[in-house]
Amino acid sequence: MSNLGLSPLRGLAKLRAAKTRRFSSYDRTGGNDDRFHVEPGKTEIIAEHSGAGIITHIWATLACESENFLRKIVLRAYWDGEAEPSIEAPIGDFFGMGHGRTANYASLPMQASPEDGKAFNCYFPMPFGSHMKLTVTNEAEHDLLFYYYVDLELHEELEEGMGRFHAQYRQSQPKGMSDASLTNEEYLFGGENVDGKENYTMLEAEGRGHYVGVLYSVYSRRRSDVWDWYGEGDDMIFIDGEQGLSVPDTVRKPDPRIGPKATLIEPRPESAPGANDAWPPTLHGTGTEDYFNTAWCPTQEYSAPYHGIIAAGGPNWTEPVTLYRWHIEDPAIFQKSIRVTIEHGHANRRSDDISSVAFWYQAEPHKPFGAFPPVNERVPTFRRPFKEMEIAVKKARG
Repeated sequence: MSNLGLSPLRGLAKLRAAKTRRFSSYDRTGGNDDRFHVEPGKTEIIAEHSGAGIITHIWATLACESENFLRKIVLRAYWDGEAEPSIEAPIGDFFGMGHGRTANYASLPMQASPEDGKAFNCYFPMPFGSHMKLTVTNEAEHDLLFYYYVDLELHEELEEGMGRFHAQYRQSQPKGMSDASLTNEEYLFGGENVDGKENYTMLEAEGRGHYVGVLYSVYSRRRSDVWDWYGEGDDMIFIDGEQGLSVPDTVRKPDPRIGPKATLIEPRPESAPGANDAWPPTLHGTGTEDYFNTAWCPTQEYSAPYHGIIAAGGPNWTEPVTLYRWHIEDPAIFQKSIRVTIEHGHANRRSDDISSVAFWYQAEPHKPFGAFPPVNERVPTFRRPFKEMEIAVKKARG
């Protein structure tokens, strides 16, 4: 063992051959207008450097008079001269709380701090070998006031084997199925999912790398008068076309309110080379709250280093939900491809609004993300009393 031991704090004593630098929005005149003014429709570069280095921290806070502006401001990052972004997400979803809202939470790599979670922090290291560029695009109706730091280290060169950081936003309103003629128990807990084809996909990547986590947001569209847990969907992660591990099954005693005992699904290889659909999935979970390391249909906000509930959903989960899970100690490693999915309700029966930002490292080039959802489709569908009260007051007063 080295003198540094195994403690990350002891590692601070190790001297480093690098240079510390920062990009920020400071007032170049020496005044106090320490923010970028980004006009509607404009894209501004907030950091750019040629050479090797590692972004070590990003802090930002924003002000804009447009409703739901955190879904209308888009953060992008490009590594080593690539034309396709490696980060592409609405800025609010990238840093934490989805739904165009903010809330305080503290995790190891990502945090949203007072006041009311409006101070965004990211500590994921972001290496680059020859060039990096970060941009912010304002798709809101009003000017954006953007305060930020991008802290980084400059290096002569990167060591071998450093993956590049990626983050991708996705959203969906899956069709689900009707609950007509079904009891509530049958709708929420019945049915079988034998292939995962209709699951919500958080990430689909090709190449070599490892998946390190997700911010996941849900808004219930069912509006039931009865108990209406949005979760119960299993996580299913398909890696390199390889089957998962399992032990012999135990005795099953199904709930008679849901239906008869179903037939066991036989293991099977992927349907074609590269399909990455072998069964059982490489990693097969047991429910939404289980994947996010909580239990028993949680209703409480909670922050921990590797998992948490930023917004729990309120009474009967009728309000927005945002969860996070970081695979820092347990990354999902892939050599060829990975597909990270989760059911939208058990057996994909629910049809809620779902959005997510998945985070991973991989060797470049990466698979292009595809078309980014247009701003009118990203705006949340929910309504809440006195939403954007400050904006409403300003409009009323002219």
